[in-house]
Amino acid sequence: MLCALPAAPWGALSATPNSLSPSEKTMLDDLLHPAHHAGPAPRDEDPEPRTFTERAYRALRHDIVCGKLQPGQRLRVEHLKDDYDVGAGTLREALALLVSDALVTVESQRGYRVSAISLDDLRDLTDTRVRLETEALRQSIRLGDARWEASVRETFARLSEAEAAGLARDPELWETANRRFHEALIAGHASPWTRHLLDILYRHGERYRHVAIRLGATPGFDRDVHAEHEAIFNAALARQEARAALALEAHIRLTCDMLIRHASENRGRTSGAI
Repeated sequence: MLCALPAAPWGALSATPNSLSPSEKTMLDDLLHPAHHAGPAPRDEDPEPRTFTERAYRALRHDIVCGKLQPGQRLRVEHLKDDYDVGAGTLREALALLVSDALVTVESQRGYRVSAISLDDLRDLTDTRVRLETEALRQSIRLGDARWEASVRETFARLSEAEAAGLARDPELWETANRRFHEALIAGHASPWTRHLLDILYRHGERYRHVAIRLGATPGFDRDVHAEHEAIFNAALARQEARAALALEAHIRLTCDMLIRHASENRGRTSGAI
């Protein structure tokens, strides 16, 4: 006996174009001919914040990434609104943006907290970033044009200047130059979602770099950051995607390796959390 086929879900899927309702026709037209850019909006930031919410968001994000606001710390709106010189509503909007970045967690009836850190989280973060960023770099090398090459050259030159001056002299200048170089490397890969996700992952990686510095996990670790960047740069411009991807992966994984080594050497004084 033949079984009756189930009815197709959402009848509109089986409808012919002539039978679509006006709203369905509009939706179909949006899919085929979008009036605006689809996907996440670009995260390029203006030098100066345009709104009080943006200003508070950036200030809070900076303090979380740099460790001024510590992992697990309770974020009390009534206190923070005075510290950051904004109203309670504006501060809540800024905290909501940080929740979407996974830098802040919200607990029902308990308010906001700075997201916790752990070696397991760092491993997952690192593995995810490696997968996304190395593939984006490969695609950029395949598709990047002369404008992409010029951007990579320019950002590498600025990063080299910051590294020649010494990372300790102006760490924020180096961090900005480092982020711009990594962004330029993957800019030939036209995927707004990839760039959006990598922007979030980069901020979390930056957070763990500051943790490594505060814990003293970097001394004695044989690392030449400029040489790492130079290897990625040379391979990318030579269109050697496999070599560039391997160099980028090794570069990204070193912070994770440093913290894992530090934790193992101090196992008697630490647990799974950093």
